[in-house]
Amino acid sequence: MKFKIFRFNKVKSTNNTAIRIIKNYDYNYGMILSNLQTNGRGQYGKKWVSYKGNLFVSFFYNLKNLKISLNKLTKINCLMVKKCISQYYKKKIYFKKPNDLLIQKKKICGILQEKVNKLNHTYLIVGIGVNLVKSPFLRNYPTTHLREFVNKDISKKKFELELKKIFENNLKRLIKKRV
Repeated sequence: MKFKIFRFNKVKSTNNTAIRIIKNYDYNYGMILSNLQTNGRGQYGKKWVSYKGNLFVSFFYNLKNLKISLNKLTKINCLMVKKCISQYYKKKIYFKKPNDLLIQKKKICGILQEKVNKLNHTYLIVGIGVNLVKSPFLRNYPTTHLREFVNKDISKKKFELELKKIFENNLKRLIKKRV
């Protein structure tokens, strides 16, 4: 299974774009990438601050052949993003429920999952924001970015392709186990 890549220069939200693609086209697997988000969303209606150079991506996939709980999928999705970040940062990356990744108690990544129904199919959208080059100042919630820890530039394109490969390989494994 391969994710079809949809690349944009600017969107309101990669999750909103995924919803539009699911509802208007016939794709079971997709990866929405954007250089900029003007209205990125986080958990509980919070705004995701989107700085140019950071990663804004949403994966969507049909849940038809996945017989696994949403809670378990949430954890698996977080672990897949953690695996990608750990290719750059070799020390401990913490998972903070429900879906944040932290380095040294600072948020580096947020994940927003949403389910969408189309006809008799349910799709999961996994919106991922990774602070690669810059992090916002949030009162009462320290944030960081990956470049701060690796002291070198990170190829966003390379990071995107590595994350895509991790998602494809892991979902392929989950589908094989359950069919």
